[in-house]
Amino acid sequence: MRNFLGKYVKIKIDRPLGAKHPKYDLIYTLNYGYIPNTISGDGEEIDAYIVGEFLPIETFEGYVIAIIERVDDNEDKLVVCKEPNKYNKEQIKALVEFQERFFKSNIIMKKEEI
Repeated sequence: MRNFLGKYVKIKIDRPLGAKHPKYDLIYTLNYGYIPNTISGDGEEIDAYIVGEFLPIETFEGYVIAIIERVDDNEDKLVVCKEPNKYNKEQIKALVEFQERFFKSNIIMKKEEI
C-alpha cells in the first residue's frame, strides 16, 4: 500500500457524503470509494476516503496523501485529496474518525506535517 503514497489515483465513489453504511448505523461524513481493478487485504478493491470535497460526488481524481494502516483489520485505507500537502495527521485523524474509531490504526504519510 505504501507505494500509493503521493500517487495520482482515480476513485469511484460508492458511499457518497451523507450515505448510510449498508450494515451498520453509520453515516459517511466524507465521500468514500475505491480504486477500480485493485485488490486490498480483504480481497475487494482498495478503499479510499476523499478529503476536501464537501458535496456528494460520483468520481474523484487526486493524490494519495495518507494511508490508514489498520492494526486490527486486514484492510488498510487510502486518504485522497486534490492538493498533496493540505492536511496533517491530526486533521486526517479527525476527518476519518466517524469510521476509524472502531479500529486501532496508524496514519502513514510521506511527510509528517504540512
